[in-house]
Amino acid sequence: MKTENMIQNMNEWYDDLLGGPLFYQLLTILIVTVSIAFISHFIINKLAQKLLNKPKHFWETSFFIALHTPLVMLIVFLGVLFSADVFRFHFEKLSFLALADPLRNLAIIFFVAWFGWRFTKALQARYLYKTGVTTDKTTVLAIGKLAKTMIIIISGIMILQTFNVQVTGILMFGGVGTAALAFSAKDLLANFFGGLIIYMDKPFAVGDWIRSPDRNIEGVVEDMGWRLTKIRTFDKRPLYVPNSVFNNISIENPSRMSNRRLQHKIGVRYQDADKIKKILTDIEQMLATHPDIDNRQLTIVKLVEFAPSSLTFMVYAFTKTTDWAKFQAVQQDVLLKIIDIVLANQAEFAFPSTTLYIPDKMKVTANTTDN
Repeated sequence: MKTENMIQNMNEWYDDLLGGPLFYQLLTILIVTVSIAFISHFIINKLAQKLLNKPKHFWETSFFIALHTPLVMLIVFLGVLFSADVFRFHFEKLSFLALADPLRNLAIIFFVAWFGWRFTKALQARYLYKTGVTTDKTTVLAIGKLAKTMIIIISGIMILQTFNVQVTGILMFGGVGTAALAFSAKDLLANFFGGLIIYMDKPFAVGDWIRSPDRNIEGVVEDMGWRLTKIRTFDKRPLYVPNSVFNNISIENPSRMSNRRLQHKIGVRYQDADKIKKILTDIEQMLATHPDIDNRQLTIVKLVEFAPSSLTFMVYAFTKTTDWAKFQAVQQDVLLKIIDIVLANQAEFAFPSTTLYIPDKMKVTANTTDN
C-alpha cells in the first residue's frame, strides 16, 4: 500500500508539473533567468571590449572582466534556487527544499568573494604587466596578497553569521589564545613582521640584486612572501631566507647604484720617468672623451707611488652603465686604450724585478786549482 501511495503521489506531482501552474511558473523562471544571464553577458562583454584598449580605463576594464563570470553564474544559481522556492510552495512535503534560503545567502557571499578575488588579480596583473603603467612590483604584490587575505577573512565571518554562529565569541576566544599562539609561533610572527617592514621600508624589490656583508647571501630577488624571500643565486640555485633575518643584517643593493667604479693601479718602469707626465695627460684626455665614462663623477689619473720596481699611477673613474656585463666591456676598452697610450709614448709596463749594481773596481775572478 505504501508503494502504491508513493507512486500515486509521484504521478500527481508529475501531472501538476506538466499540466498545472507549476510548469508555467518554472518555464517563466527559466526564460527570465536565461534572458537576464544572456543580457548581462552581452552588456559586460561589450563594455569590457570597448575599454580594453584604453590604458586610462584599466580600473573599469578590470572591474568588468572580473564581474562577468561570477555575475552570470550568480544569476543562474539564483534562478535555480528560486525554482526550489516554487517547488517548496507547491510541495510542502519536500523538506530538503528548505535549504534554499541558506544556500541563497551562501551563494551571494561566494560569488561576491569570487568577484573580489578576480578583481584583485586583474588589477594586479594589469599593474605588473601592462605597458605604460610604472609601479613598484613589490608594493603591488604586497597589496594584492593583503587584499586576498581580507577577502577570505571577511567571507569566512559572513558565512559563520549565515549559520548563526556567534562571531564575537570566536573573536574573544582568539583574543585569549593570542598569547599562547604568539609564544608557540614567535618565529612565524617574526617573519611576518619582518616581511611587513620590508614592504614598508623597501630596501629591495623583486628583481633587485642584493647581497649581505654579514651573511653569505647574494643573488636576485625572485619572490617576497609573508614568511620567506626567495633569492636566485648567481649559480642559479634558489636561496630561501626568512624575513626576520633581514631585520638583523646589513643589506647592500647594487641594483640601485648610480654608476660602477673603475679603479686600477698601473706601473711603468723607472727608466720611463721622463715620459710619465705625458702618459697621465693622454689618459686623462682619453677618459674625458670616452662615451661610456661619466665625467660628472670624480675622475682621477695621478701618480701615487714610488714602488720598489715601478712608478705607479692610479686610474679612477665611473662608468655610465650599471650593468655588470656592459661594465666589463667598458673596462676592457679603457685598459686597452691605456696600453696603447703607454706604448705610443715609447714606455713599457713594469714588472717585479731586482737590479744588482756592482762597483767598477770590484773584479770577479775564478779560482782554479790543479789536481
